[in-house]
Amino acid sequence: MGAYRATYERSITDPTRFWGLAARDIRWSTPPDRVLDDGAPPFHRWFTGGELNTCENALDRHVDEGNGDRVALIYDSPVTGTGRSYTYRELTREVAAFAGALRALGVDRGDRVIIYMPMVPRAVVAMLACARLGAVHSVVFGGFAPKELAVRVEDARPKVIVSASCGVEGARVLPYKPMLDAALELASHQVGHCVILQRPEAPEPGARADLIRPRDVEWDEAVARGRPAECVPVAATDPLYILYTSGTTGRPKGVVRDNGGHAVALRWSMENIYGVGPGDVFWTASDVGWVVGHSYIVYAPLLTGCTTVLYEGKPVGTPDAGAFWRVAAEHRVKAMFTAPTAIRAIKKEDPEAKLMAAHDLSALETLFLAGERLDPDTYRWASHVLDRPVIDHWWQTETGWPIVANPRGLEHLPLKPGSPTVPVPGYDVRVVTPDGREAAPGDDGDIVIRLPMPPGTLPTLWQDDERFVESYLSRYPGHYLTGDGGHIDEDGYVWVMGRTDDVINVAGHRLSTGTMEEVIAAHPAVAECAVIGVHDDLKGQVPRGFVVLKSGADIDAGRLSAELAAAVRRQVGPVASFKEVSVVPALPKTRSGKILRATMRGLADGHETPVPPTIEDPAVLDRLRPILRGPSAPA
Repeated sequence: MGAYRATYERSITDPTRFWGLAARDIRWSTPPDRVLDDGAPPFHRWFTGGELNTCENALDRHVDEGNGDRVALIYDSPVTGTGRSYTYRELTREVAAFAGALRALGVDRGDRVIIYMPMVPRAVVAMLACARLGAVHSVVFGGFAPKELAVRVEDARPKVIVSASCGVEGARVLPYKPMLDAALELASHQVGHCVILQRPEAPEPGARADLIRPRDVEWDEAVARGRPAECVPVAATDPLYILYTSGTTGRPKGVVRDNGGHAVALRWSMENIYGVGPGDVFWTASDVGWVVGHSYIVYAPLLTGCTTVLYEGKPVGTPDAGAFWRVAAEHRVKAMFTAPTAIRAIKKEDPEAKLMAAHDLSALETLFLAGERLDPDTYRWASHVLDRPVIDHWWQTETGWPIVANPRGLEHLPLKPGSPTVPVPGYDVRVVTPDGREAAPGDDGDIVIRLPMPPGTLPTLWQDDERFVESYLSRYPGHYLTGDGGHIDEDGYVWVMGRTDDVINVAGHRLSTGTMEEVIAAHPAVAECAVIGVHDDLKGQVPRGFVVLKSGADIDAGRLSAELAAAVRRQVGPVASFKEVSVVPALPKTRSGKILRATMRGLADGHETPVPPTIEDPAVLDRLRPILRGPSAPA
């Protein structure tokens, strides 16, 4: 670990110098007075006294430096059969025009704007236009239910909402405008204006969304009212955006991202973690509504001068399981980033990767995966069919960029299936026991990060410092609690075994459901799986397994259950008491691909657990409910 180790140690022992040097890659209108302001712990702020504009760094500076004709954004939409490319000069022009439209509607520095959009280029334009004005955007995943949108409107109190007539998900058209109208009826906060992008697909071909005048204004009409806006310098510590975490109850938890630390960290991450630089094509197959989309569809690639791909489609079904390979080949993608769920979906539909053969993937150097634990079986399959590095890495909405990764731009470290590799420079990652002691190598515990957190991570929650401290900093003083459990081995590799609430207690033994899932996923008939702990009168909890079979798999359910139980007994131990496996057609997931284990666990224990607003298909959970509440579940 030569280059990596030296870089990592510098970042931990002298973070001020380390990040001060990284900040030279950002254009500042006023250089910062201090790199790290640690005068009010546990709150730490980066680059205080400095002023910059994130949009200027993402767009204008590349034009100024002679790269205006470089492609900034490629839009690829198999669901509408359309696509387009934007150069840096063209995208700058569009963003300046829409920033002027927002200003004409009263949006100024510090005002909030909610963006409720599908995966179309103007969603990116709206985000960057807010940054250009110094306004704070809050992207709400397109298609969220009115109630969930309403609580975000209530909390962020936006001056303007930017939306569209509809989204397109596979073959389904999802009208957004009726949901937006319903949300605004539920919210007490009065929004000044809604800017609506009319899409020709909504709700029938050629139809348009109904507008409520004078509140609503069409996108093109709004642009015609304004004049192109210049970049507004803001303090490095001013908020760039608010992103609400999923699955919250009561008041939503709004993660705040600042301008200065965010720009520095994301710019640094592209070349050092992902190994891509100016002019390279980078594709993150996610949605701009998630943190992955914020960081690695929009901001990091454009801050670096890359070409970023915006894909409106699915890994399978638009039109088939070869869709990802087609996009990567057609646009000469150098590095691709998606979730393990997407790869498992492709593997399920095309286990022999026959659809890959039709595409030239010679430009693709690396596949990065994150968003959930990468099971070794999926890792091995992807590595085999792609014959190039498949890199697991781990991070959170709160951090905004990777915590643990294999830093491809620094050093190609050996891969260990099941581990996202090592702490990224800037993150002092520890594993601690419940009593606060540092765990020995190989021993499981809570994964924490010693303060200060590096630039780009959340400085607080939106208008709620007290909740920020209580949620993340109170359990282990001086450390940020990630909420994930795992261990660090003798080589310094971090093993993330899942959320700490996925650790079950079987007759006094604390066992990781992630470990059991790893065993189950290795079975040749299993496409994906989930293990949850359910109540048991004798042992407290016992594990139940749920599996989705690979396409074409021909195996008796009873035989499969016996084989999986034997495998868990062999590799985890009889103490796991793993006996029950159900074969199901699908697992309930969020739109970002995370399996809703907590919801499944609640239903299995006889509780009517609230369904998270991020669920992709509620019908999957409806079909699973009688299985979860089967003979072994409480009445």
